[in-house]
Amino acid sequence: MVTGLEILLLVLVLAAVLGASTIVQTVRPFIVNAVVGLIVLFLAQAVFGLSVAVTPIALVIVALGGFPGALLVILLSVFGFAFVP
Repeated sequence: MVTGLEILLLVLVLAAVLGASTIVQTVRPFIVNAVVGLIVLFLAQAVFGLSVAVTPIALVIVALGGFPGALLVILLSVFGFAFVP
């Protein structure tokens, strides 16, 4: 026989799984942007020899902006405005 406590726990676990799924779906584009941006920054350093300081602020710009954000960070570093190691 199923008790009320078991039903309550089942509903709570279901709500937690749905909430976690929603959070993952919301954060996924930022993770993809951050990975693509870091790959662009790595290639800029490895292929072109550019030195860019990877700071938390640079990571936020790259995560929110993706490829254009990485390009912005690289340009700011090349011209000496920010992210200079």
